[in-house]
Amino acid sequence: MRAKPPDPKEQAKKAALNALKRAKRAAEKSGVELSEWEGEFLTSVAQRVETYGRAFADPEKGGRGQALSGNQTIKLKEIVRKAKGEKKPMSRGKGFQRRGRPEPEPESDED
Repeated sequence: MRAKPPDPKEQAKKAALNALKRAKRAAEKSGVELSEWEGEFLTSVAQRVETYGRAFADPEKGGRGQALSGNQTIKLKEIVRKAKGEKKPMSRGKGFQRRGRPEPEPESDED
């Protein structure tokens, strides 16, 4: 008798729950204190994944077989980096600016 093929939605749910638990454990183990918002984020997302199988309602925010939206995945990775003590990603900068822009010469009143 053959076993049933694994359900992709169930696999995504299980993977998301494990990732959330690992992030919380890593923060506790390293002694990094998460902000109130980050702690609430981890618990609320875990509750939604357990209840509904995914943590977002709008299908445009994530893939069909995924349990977390794109932005939730990014935030989860940021929390994991913070727990590991890694540097924050580079800042986005100031846009397009000239380098070494010459300073305007002060006007003189020689009349």
